Amino acid sequence: MTADREDRPAQAGEAGAYRPTAAEVALVRSLGRGADGRSSDRPSGLGTPDWIASSLRHCTRCGTQLVFGAVAGEERERLSCPACGLIVYVNPRLVATALPITPGGEVILLRRGIEPGRGLWAQPGGFLEVDESVSEAAIRETLEETGLIVRPEAIVGLYSRLEAAVVIVVYEAPIVGGKVRLTSEALEVRTFAPDALPWPELAFNTTYWGLRDWLARRHPDVALPEARPPE
Repeated sequence: MTADREDRPAQAGEAGAYRPTAAEVALVRSLGRGADGRSSDRPSGLGTPDWIASSLRHCTRCGTQLVFGAVAGEERERLSCPACGLIVYVNPRLVATALPITPGGEVILLRRGIEPGRGLWAQPGGFLEVDESVSEAAIRETLEETGLIVRPEAIVGLYSRLEAAVVIVVYEAPIVGGKVRLTSEALEVRTFAPDALPWPELAFNTTYWGLRDWLARRHPDVALPEARPPE
């Protein structure tokens, strides 16, 4: 059975990219944001955050001022160059973090020495470098910030933070070497028992959900805190 052009969604290469049917849109919306969306207070579908968009003004290929709007073959409005046709895709960055676990099953957190979240508790971690794997990034960041060497094992979870345009991966990572030391990024490094985590003093929603998911997996007998309020 064939459909007339007017009765079927547009296909890539025609007037625009594929347009889902009303039934498909309804089904997609019913699936929600997923577990990784719990850590973000910014609604989905709002486009590029203003703090990023304000820095994207000119084409990196030819220098022409970028414009925002419909682009042929794209399913959403984007920044593009009217002169050379370059399309600017704005994608989130990946942050690799670890929950260092002691032989006794306790978790190590650091009291942050820099903003955001200075003076509050978080797991060690940072941005993935272009020439390393995600596991290598978690190992490197943990060593740089705490002096500890860890072995990333199970992934506790992935956490989207739309406000900051990042996706955070949290590893459960047994400590295999090193020695605790303080750095400019860590005012204090402390060991916490699973039932004595500093919930009111956590720096980020992603730390809160990472610890909560780790407890649910490894220590289901420990009572979980109530949902964290928005940052």
